[in-house]
Amino acid sequence: MFSGIVEGRAKVKDVRDTGKGKRVTWEFDRDVRLKVGQSVAIDGACLTVEEVKGREATFFLSDETLKRTKFGKVLKEGYVSNYERSLKVGDRLDGHIVLGHVDGVAILREVIDLGEDGKEWVVEAPAGLERYVAPKGSVALDGTSLTVNAVEGNLFRIRLIPHTLKVTALDLRKEGDPLNFEADVIARYVERLMEFKR
Repeated sequence: MFSGIVEGRAKVKDVRDTGKGKRVTWEFDRDVRLKVGQSVAIDGACLTVEEVKGREATFFLSDETLKRTKFGKVLKEGYVSNYERSLKVGDRLDGHIVLGHVDGVAILREVIDLGEDGKEWVVEAPAGLERYVAPKGSVALDGTSLTVNAVEGNLFRIRLIPHTLKVTALDLRKEGDPLNFEADVIARYVERLMEFKR
């Protein structure tokens, strides 16, 4: 489990096809002392460390992961991702509950530069998932916990404060780019419970 509070950036160093997926090596922006078997959210997708060498770590991405996330389209040497290590019992939950189970791929439709006040994004929710997006609710985009400011059909607006742009890779995203999208898990459970309402 994660909080959506991104720790930093990691750059793709190597991508290898395996036939049933890809093995991808990311170089982290600092020594985060990863261990084999550890869970790390890379752009919001929960991945398991297979190998560690200094500040580099290798992960296996199955064909299902590649199909469900943006990784099937964007993975190449030099691509920059967000990362967050899994929570420990007793950690502060500063964002919201993020499982690292990407629901679909959203599209960044518009970037509005607000100068020293950051940026505003207009994002298109993945088809069929717009019902989980609510004003002042939470979503995870590329693993980043963000607050929804407004909703207009399948489009929603969020604000990116300067600190978020500095720490994450979101400042590198451009209009038309895909974003890993995870809905608030509480909304999913409420919907499921309502199916059994008497």
